[in-house]
Amino acid sequence: MKYWYFPGCSLKSSGRAYEESLLAVFRCLEVPVQELDDWNCCGATSYMSADEVQAFALASRNLALGEQQAGTGGNGGAQLLAPCSACYLLLLKTQRYLAQHPDLAHHARNGLKAVGLTYEDKIKVRHPLDVLVNDIGLDRISKLVKERLSGLKVASYYGCQVVRPFATFDSPWAPTTMDRLVEALGGTPVKWPLKTRCCGGTLIGTVPEVGLRLSHILLQDALRRGADVMITLCPLCQFNLECYQDEMTRQFKETVRLPVLYFTQLMGRAFGLSDKELGLQRSFMPPPWACQARA
Repeated sequence: MKYWYFPGCSLKSSGRAYEESLLAVFRCLEVPVQELDDWNCCGATSYMSADEVQAFALASRNLALGEQQAGTGGNGGAQLLAPCSACYLLLLKTQRYLAQHPDLAHHARNGLKAVGLTYEDKIKVRHPLDVLVNDIGLDRISKLVKERLSGLKVASYYGCQVVRPFATFDSPWAPTTMDRLVEALGGTPVKWPLKTRCCGGTLIGTVPEVGLRLSHILLQDALRRGADVMITLCPLCQFNLECYQDEMTRQFKETVRLPVLYFTQLMGRAFGLSDKELGLQRSFMPPPWACQARA
């Protein structure tokens, strides 16, 4: 099956390493992925708070483009990959609200009609983690592993938006998909109850004392539980948890040093891909295998 890919804004900017590692992993698995042509920003959570009706119309354009392009590609049962947690949530929310609220759907479809598009609710929004574990399968992934992650203790962090409120492929309170993926790669999942606790999100930029504290709690608890690395699937979470560790150390007088990678980077490492292919040269914190090599 061919998957259509909606990168969203983050994967083309601050989350570029996510895109690089994601596409590299899918190439290894020989799963065809094609970027959606002419996609637009989903609006994330900020536009929804400014003008909810227009925000749904904006997001629905990407769904309409997915249906149009998947149809011309002959891909029955169109699947749209949304790696960014905010994009994934907003596209799912848009589908849900357009289906449940006729007035909203009428407004959105009128807007799409004005630019020559239609939306028929015939495309399925998927997260790449869901596709990798539930479509491609852990057995196939495990067979591609060239460098097993033996001895590596991994804390899997989901954040707020991937499994809540819609929870299409995992538990909203105790998700296990990334843990099972880590095991298939040869690593050891850390038992960690904070895997869906908020990292602070945009509070890092608006109320930094609160945002930093929330991220600091996550990192310190993962370290106390013996984690060598944290993996995530959200560009904002990855940014908050990795890039402010020096500031957290200064503010809370407690050293914080923990690599925070995308789950696709960890997969790529196990597949034997180079650090450059996985965008690891963009990391502020070196990956755990680099630390081990220096030691």
